[in-house]
Amino acid sequence: MPKLLTRAQVEQFRRDGYVHPVRVMSVEQAGELRGRLEAFEASTGGPLQGNYRHKAHLLFAWLGDLVHNPIILDAIEDLYGADLFCWTSNFFIKEARNPGFVSWHQDSTYWGLSKPDVVTAWVALSASTKANGAMEVIPGTHLMDQIPHRDTFAKDNLLSRGQEIAVDVGASKAVALELQPGEISLHHVRLVHGSAPNPTPDRRIGFAIRYIPTDVRQVADIEDSATLVRGVDAHHNFQHEPRATRDLDPAFVALHRRITEHNARILYRGTDVATFNDAKSVRG
Repeated sequence: MPKLLTRAQVEQFRRDGYVHPVRVMSVEQAGELRGRLEAFEASTGGPLQGNYRHKAHLLFAWLGDLVHNPIILDAIEDLYGADLFCWTSNFFIKEARNPGFVSWHQDSTYWGLSKPDVVTAWVALSASTKANGAMEVIPGTHLMDQIPHRDTFAKDNLLSRGQEIAVDVGASKAVALELQPGEISLHHVRLVHGSAPNPTPDRRIGFAIRYIPTDVRQVADIEDSATLVRGVDAHHNFQHEPRATRDLDPAFVALHRRITEHNARILYRGTDVATFNDAKSVRG
């Protein structure tokens, strides 16, 4: 029996490549996490930038707790078993009245992982609606092979390389995954998805957690690491990342810098970009 998802939800994920919404915390708890994020942003004088949007669970203990959230992990276990890594995490924040968007793409394009047994838990820290640029997916496209993409490094594209699918994806069939704070959606690594800009007066804040079973490997010839979040690692394909116990511990800040540099080498291989900050400058 599944731990959290219903049998129908598990079947939907297999058939359509996504499940939503799944409540994993209260609206109030999600608001508290948003408050922590925005308190840090206020202390730095602006929105979260650069490498701080990637693998931030290594920098902030409260995000470390979130990637270990047992309700989220129960849902992931229902799909991929009990031995699980958090491979990475990413903030997707659309500022109010901002042209930022996410082009149609598959997550698997540049990740270098050995097989498509990868699921994203997209955690809503604010409401995510059609009006403010909720993620939209094209059901069933996860059953396709890897689709050709082209890099754009477009200024307003929130993706690492501004990548977009180079063929028609049938956007008329898209479904918006609307979420309330404290809910998540789950989507497969090969599911075609994207999202429009946010013209509303409030931010749209999502935290995407990428989970893999421990038998997945990194096939790019670059060192990689992950956080063991449930079960055991009998395969030893990734270096194990420690769990932050306090925010912005200097040792973890240094570790995070090294790890995101390695991740950038994976994501940007084949380009002249070396870091997430370099990509930001390329995109304007």
